[in-house]
Amino acid sequence: MDGTFVPYLFSAQNHGFKRTAFLEKALESLLVLKMSEDPLKASLLLRVMAKTIDFIVIAAALKSIPRVGFIAAMAYLLICDGLFDGRSLGKKIIRLKVISASTAANGSFRDSVMRNAPFAMALALFNIPFVGWLFPICISAFEFLLALGNGGGMRLGDELAGTKVVEG
Repeated sequence: MDGTFVPYLFSAQNHGFKRTAFLEKALESLLVLKMSEDPLKASLLLRVMAKTIDFIVIAAALKSIPRVGFIAAMAYLLICDGLFDGRSLGKKIIRLKVISASTAANGSFRDSVMRNAPFAMALALFNIPFVGWLFPICISAFEFLLALGNGGGMRLGDELAGTKVVEG
């Protein structure tokens, strides 16, 4: 044999084992499944659900804590993907995580700040009277379209930080 794995049936016979080839004729049509070395890329729907949960946390911080709510929301937004070994609260609930695209290490606080910088800019511009609400919508739509069109599912923040979101 050339190192090919062949499963065998063992049957008891006279206090010993008799080896019988189980797939001796079907070796050419044997299908071998191999697990991928790369972690499973997270679907766009799961990523949107996780980010929506994070935005709910941010909105709660903005509204419930007077005077410092903006700072608390901005701080959470910037460092959220560095919490819980590369998981924000939303990603932890949906079971996703941020990893480095080159090393597959868990996302760090630096990665989190880099990948969430576009959303932080949108939150900062949100306070502009009359047109401020347009910035978060435009930046979120832009990020969604980039992730949709990118083969690796990477949005602008992922490209800036060199990260990707995977299941796990």
